[in-house]
Amino acid sequence: MLERLQKVVAAAGVASRRKAEQLILEGRVTVNGQIVTRLGTKVDPRQDHVKVDGKLIRPEPLEYFIVNKPQGVLSAASDPSNRPLVTQLVRSKRRLYPVGRLDFQSEGLLILTNDGELTRRITRAGHLEKVYQVKVHGQPSQEKLDRLCRGMSIEGERFARCEIRELKRARNCWFEVVLWEGRNRQIRRMFEHVGHRVMRVRRTAIGPLVLGDLPPGGHRKLTSRELQLLQEKKKPKQKNKKSG
Repeated sequence: MLERLQKVVAAAGVASRRKAEQLILEGRVTVNGQIVTRLGTKVDPRQDHVKVDGKLIRPEPLEYFIVNKPQGVLSAASDPSNRPLVTQLVRSKRRLYPVGRLDFQSEGLLILTNDGELTRRITRAGHLEKVYQVKVHGQPSQEKLDRLCRGMSIEGERFARCEIRELKRARNCWFEVVLWEGRNRQIRRMFEHVGHRVMRVRRTAIGPLVLGDLPPGGHRKLTSRELQLLQEKKKPKQKNKKSG
């Protein structure tokens, strides 16, 4: 099967897709002995001999993990400040990257993989629902929850509709929040916008994947069935569910 050259280079674990494009433009990639500098050139990774800096590359086996990211761990593969990284929770010979992100103090389900195509599919806005357990300071009124469910603009940025269901009514309430997009610090910004500081965010599901009883810092491989469901998952219909 023919694939774009930059995809083949990235899939071999040599570099990210963007870096692979740069390598091609710099004339450092050859196909069957010929230098190729045109992006979009298609090759057959099973038959064509692709080399980077003279070294033959082979497609890297794909790996998929679910990780329960603890608080105080960065959702990244590197960090100039040397903070703990989520990729350090999994021992693998592959170059794994987190799919999407959870902010530094948030916790819960995160996917690690070296499959760039699946990463783009999951992170595409509106493709998969993401479920969170959220603890907020105080007791938001029904009117405030309705505003959040309808969607809103915060500092010129539009946030789409979401679903919110109350889990526990207490001095500081717990809610289940379902999103179809993944903007930076979205849940914290939403609740803070209506006057309630978020005390804890824990992601419990991404589409068909459920965190379950995986302990903080723990990980496991995706099952073949889970991977199939992720690849087949179609965009869900959003419901305008309110707290209650």
